[in-house]
Amino acid sequence: MADMLQLAESLPTPSGDLSERDAAILDFEASWWSAPGLKEAEIRERFDLSAPRYFQILNGLLDDPAAMAYAPLLVKRLRRLRSQRQESRSARHLTTSALV
Repeated sequence: MADMLQLAESLPTPSGDLSERDAAILDFEASWWSAPGLKEAEIRERFDLSAPRYFQILNGLLDDPAAMAYAPLLVKRLRRLRSQRQESRSARHLTTSALV
């Protein structure tokens, strides 16, 4: 039952707006560094999510136009960081492949 409630909270509203949980995730991501304690502990406490699941949801939000409308600077910054990490992984893969 709790899983169904979490699923319902994560679905966007019919108007295309962010769910309350998604908006809270974006708000937390914008200011997590000011929270006391470790980020993973804060994620578990605030959202009752594991860190990997939180980051899966956050990554999905980066491609959501409603998230871009809600927090454009944050979403653009996180997209840029995601792109840099992907490029870094690709460069390592190409270097490793060339050595074989």
